Amino acid sequence: MDIHKLIDTASALVANDKGLLAMDESNPTCNKRFAKLGIAETEQQRRAYREMIITTPGLSDSISGAILYDETIRQETLAGESFIRVLGDHGIIPGIKVDAHAKALAGHPGEEITEGLDGLRERLLEYLNMGAKFAKWRAVIAIGDSLPSRGCIEANAHALARYAALCQESGLVPIVEPEVIMDGSHSLERCARVTEEVLRTVFEQLYAQGVALEGMILKPNMVLPGLSCPEQPGLDEVADATANCLLRTVPAAVPGIAFLSGGQSAELASARLNAINIRWKSRSPWALTFSFARAIQQPALDIWRGDDANVKAAQKTLLQRTRCNRAARRGEYNAEMERTSA
Repeated sequence: MDIHKLIDTASALVANDKGLLAMDESNPTCNKRFAKLGIAETEQQRRAYREMIITTPGLSDSISGAILYDETIRQETLAGESFIRVLGDHGIIPGIKVDAHAKALAGHPGEEITEGLDGLRERLLEYLNMGAKFAKWRAVIAIGDSLPSRGCIEANAHALARYAALCQESGLVPIVEPEVIMDGSHSLERCARVTEEVLRTVFEQLYAQGVALEGMILKPNMVLPGLSCPEQPGLDEVADATANCLLRTVPAAVPGIAFLSGGQSAELASARLNAINIRWKSRSPWALTFSFARAIQQPALDIWRGDDANVKAAQKTLLQRTRCNRAARRGEYNAEMERTSA
């Protein structure tokens, strides 16, 4: 492990007010989104869609790194250039999702454990040799009447820490993603309590596994009420709840926190990130940035719809979303940017 290279890469991922583009959705997930829009669910269409994204002119102005999926990292443009090469040539650091998805956790009805540790060391070396510089692993924590259980939190935290240690051993920066999901009717306060417990446990496990905090990125949820909660707080309440939770749990050695969008609309994810930075950036020991998937991609996908004639219009929308989020990282986002885009 070269800790200096890990630190340099982690720092580069959160530098210059940029953020991460999560384009690591699995093939089944990508196909589901295609099906809703009448797009053929084929490898050729997935390749074309991803090429549309990575060849967007000006993408690197706001995006520092792109998280890829196993199929994606092996794909090429129609001109025969690897996606990894295209990203690198545009100054975007390539990364890779390495978990094997969440499965039912034995003995814990309604809860899940993320799998994929078996053979991970060998897969990480393969991805490193392909050109990846960082990796990502997602754990899923649900809130319910009796959820989450302590067993679920500890099992996922341990897996995240073992993954992170293997990444650093291989020379890859780990992005650690413990996501407390938005499904449910829980309150903002309940989400804050659960998120705080999850993050405390994750960092206890990271310490236990010898992970160098300076060479990793945390990708957490914002503290939010459940989607069906009757009380939906304003931007400032979300910002304060999120920042206070992180300040109580995340060591200052971590260089950056890249929020996931977690099913929020594109505009709301930008507005909430903006509020967090307006109110807390000057007091934060870490960079507060974004690692969005649907909140960046979905508006462009709605325009593209598998039609080559729509590529330029879709790329324009994609670029606008990345610019909105870079502005939000600066605390400079406003609704006028959306009207200008429209």
